[in-house]
Amino acid sequence: MTDSLRDQLMKLGFAPKKPEPPKHRHVHGKPQGQGKPKPQGKPVQLAPKRDTRSQEEIDLAKAYALRAKAEREEAEALKREAERKAQEKRERKIKMAALLEGKALNVADAEHPRHFEHGGKIKRVYCTEPQIAAINAGDLGIVMQDGHFRIVARDIALAVRELEPRCLVLLLEPGEFEATEAEPEPVA
Repeated sequence: MTDSLRDQLMKLGFAPKKPEPPKHRHVHGKPQGQGKPKPQGKPVQLAPKRDTRSQEEIDLAKAYALRAKAEREEAEALKREAERKAQEKRERKIKMAALLEGKALNVADAEHPRHFEHGGKIKRVYCTEPQIAAINAGDLGIVMQDGHFRIVARDIALAVRELEPRCLVLLLEPGEFEATEAEPEPVA
């Protein structure tokens, strides 16, 4: 009833290895007795390896694999979205540079500061007196490009607002500045 391992292998088709015949050289220096090897019976089909894990462990492993796959896909989607936004931002920056090229009206030796709020802080740009009057009248606007404030004509400021709204720093509507200046102070 109990067969040895050798007997079991013999039944499965594994035969003991036969000793190789000694190699004899022919007169012309070619070995004799060598040709194509002959097959040694039928190849043995091994039984597929059985999974010894319980069904619960298999389900848990599948759940972890699905979650990991979903996380990978989500990370890839976020990466693609970030790359798309970065590409759009680069394109807007190029368009902004083309729009503002040669259109800035800043004067190098201007002495009069025009203060305005930007990013929760009070900022200033130096202008000439006519430029301050034009900014207050709404004829000129202030835009930010590459960290610098540029004074531009109203139509350029409106184009900047269309292209990149966050770069438009100050553009008053005609008559807006006079209305805020003319408001009477409340009487206590």
